[in-house]
Amino acid sequence: MKLIYTGKTKNVYALEDGNYLLKFKDDVTGENGVFDPGANTVGLTMEGAGQAGLKLTKFFFEKLQEQGIPTHYVDANIEEATMTVKPATVFGKGLEVICRYRAVGSFLRRYGAYAEEGQPLDAFVEVTIKDDERQDPPISEDALDMLGILSKNEYKELKELTRKIGSVVKDELTKKDIELYDIKFEFGRLVDKQIVLIDEISGGNMRAYKNGEYIEPLQLERLMLED
Repeated sequence: MKLIYTGKTKNVYALEDGNYLLKFKDDVTGENGVFDPGANTVGLTMEGAGQAGLKLTKFFFEKLQEQGIPTHYVDANIEEATMTVKPATVFGKGLEVICRYRAVGSFLRRYGAYAEEGQPLDAFVEVTIKDDERQDPPISEDALDMLGILSKNEYKELKELTRKIGSVVKDELTKKDIELYDIKFEFGRLVDKQIVLIDEISGGNMRAYKNGEYIEPLQLERLMLED
């Protein structure tokens, strides 16, 4: 295995068969010891977070597979906290796509003059550029097209996929009486240029609440996967 990339919450290795291996870490994003899925820095280390994130990711990626929704997922090894994936290239230097069902986090910080905290949103899709130095600025469809990052047709496909995947996750959480407030996805292109979901779907990528109380990533994994 050859180390290709060292990330905040996982490392990426190249395998001999052409696939890649993602090694999940116990680090989660946040600031000053407080978890925040939208943060640009590792805020804290939670023992077992890597395995927990992978268990939930495996659960959701296999749900998406059943529904014919394209992802880069091949298989997962929970004990090793690793996931095998198909090779995919990111858009530009990487994009994050957020699907929002309630006004919280950076949405509320930006639009607080018009929105109230927790206000319902209709699966609002927001694209941001992965750029720590510039604090992941939001970018519009026109700008993505003009800068050659994503064509307008690709943007349309990305938006549809985001809403479809968000709906699957939201429905699964609802079965456990958990409400999804927002979720962050990453997408890439396979060798054949097909747009697919990449990275992970875990508690570290979303804000979820039960009875109005925020659920920590490790607790979310336990609630979702308990019988």
